[in-house]
Parts: sequence; structure tokens; C-alpha cells
Amino acid sequence: MKQKRKQTIALIAHDNKKAEIVNWALKNKTTLEKYDLCGTGTTAKLIAEATDLKVKRYLSGPMGGDLQIGGKVAERKIDIVIFFWDPLESQPHDPDVKALLRIAVVYDIPIATNRATADYVIHSTYIEN
Repeated sequence: MKQKRKQTIALIAHDNKKAEIVNWALKNKTTLEKYDLCGTGTTAKLIAEATDLKVKRYLSGPMGGDLQIGGKVAERKIDIVIFFWDPLESQPHDPDVKALLRIAVVYDIPIATNRATADYVIHSTYIEN
């Protein structure tokens, strides 16, 4: 009998939102332990250090990490994206950010772009864990 894989959550945050996503991950550590986790560069590193959770690191967002995660979404290897983005700060890699948001919509996966939505998503009865 084939064992069902654990769902994977991608964790991403712009610079001004990194402390917020780390605090959110600490608050939700028990829930996040049930998932495979990945994230972009510094965000993944900060969450792993703060929570002692294993978080697979991709490149930083500006260096292609958002695109790497988008590729994994397209391959159906990422099931949920938690992306604390900063809508008030211009990002040099804004086209990559938009591409990631677009691919999550195309593949119909939950993508939370703030704390409130992230809480709803990971505590939803629709999410398998």
C-alpha cells in the first residue's frame, strides 16, 4: 500500500515581514510540525532557527527562490503557500512575486498573504495533515 505523502507548506516573507512570519511560525509550531516545510533563503533559515523545525531552503526571493517555489507548485510538490508580502514596499523582483501568486491561483492551491489568512488556512478542516 502506497503511503500518502505529507503536505508541503512554503513559507516566504519580504524583509519587512520576516519578524512577523517567524512569530507566526512560533505560535503555530505544533501545527507546522505535521507538514513538510520549505521556504525562500533567509525566511526559511530564520524560521528553522527560531522553531527548530526542518525547513528546506531555496534561494532568496530576489535570486530566484520565488520562481523555484512556483516551479514546485506547478509540479504539485507544494500544497500551501504562506507568503507574508509587503504591499507598501517596492520589490526589485516584483515580476517573480506576481508569477508565484499567479501560479498558485492557476493550480488552485491556498495562498495566504497575511497573518489572518494564514491562520484560517492552516487551521481549516479542508487541509489534510
